[in-house]
Amino acid sequence: MPHEPPSCEAESADALVVDQQPLLEILAHIKTRLATGAEVVRLEVPDPDHGRGRHAGERVTIAGIDHIHRPLRVWVDLAGRLGLRLMTPRPATPPRIQLRLERLDPAADWHSTSRAPAPEKYGADSSFARINKLEDPDFVLDFADAIERIDPGPEARVLELGVNRGDALALLAALVPGLAERGQLVGIDHSRSALALARARFPGPGARFFAADLADLAGLAALGLGRFDLVIAIDTLQSSGLDDRALLRHIVQQLLTPRGAVLLGVANCRYLDGEVVHGARMKNFRQPELGMVIKDVAFYRKYLQQHARKVHVTGKHELLITAIADPPNDPPSRAG
Repeated sequence: MPHEPPSCEAESADALVVDQQPLLEILAHIKTRLATGAEVVRLEVPDPDHGRGRHAGERVTIAGIDHIHRPLRVWVDLAGRLGLRLMTPRPATPPRIQLRLERLDPAADWHSTSRAPAPEKYGADSSFARINKLEDPDFVLDFADAIERIDPGPEARVLELGVNRGDALALLAALVPGLAERGQLVGIDHSRSALALARARFPGPGARFFAADLADLAGLAALGLGRFDLVIAIDTLQSSGLDDRALLRHIVQQLLTPRGAVLLGVANCRYLDGEVVHGARMKNFRQPELGMVIKDVAFYRKYLQQHARKVHVTGKHELLITAIADPPNDPPSRAG
């Protein structure tokens, strides 16, 4: 006999009805339910639409009854911080809606499920290939803002290190009309299967892609790539076995034109069971430890400033370091 889903009455029976409870009390309830093995925690909360314009914690009177208002963002953030998935809200007894917080599968991490050999860890058939940053609104909006600040022309020479299948270049081409036809796009990666996808995506004569190890700076120099108006490296400098400081120096000193710009991406998230989870996972830490991310970003910022670049750090799950020539009429420093 097929399994039947629980009725709405059964779902409501185990839901905590939230009206005026403080957030700490709600947190304690969720943690207790999880500790006892619950896979789903249900809450019935005041419909956030009734409190439009109010801040979290402000009171709102609905049908003569006082409630504590919490925007939907509060529940989204709460689920994310607790490693839970917020399911689509359902109607409950007015003026409430039912929220279902589902436990994420800790084994459904692309890092742990990937079995590809090292050069193809991020290849076309890897678990990583399921991730599409072009469907992440934070990344798309922040990247677009960075490109507007850099303002590359349609004839710019652009290099992406760690190009993979070319998502970032595709977004760049969409943001800069004419670049795909009149500019020069160069990508480097160690995954040949991902590069095959990039070549299919950019079949024109203005695009070239190379298989190379970015840890081998001598080999990189031997490619004779020349200098570029923009160098992009998204989630590349933190790659295992790579000296990020040495690669950044190589970018600035060997790959940039005097007025060239740099756009670096540093991941501040991980992907688990189809969800984006804030911060990188750290052993023996319950919450993300951001010390290494802050240290790396601070170094990149300082180094690029020392080479006469104006630096902006933006982003959320992906921290973007945008460096443009500053001031516009003076050549950049060539110090090492």
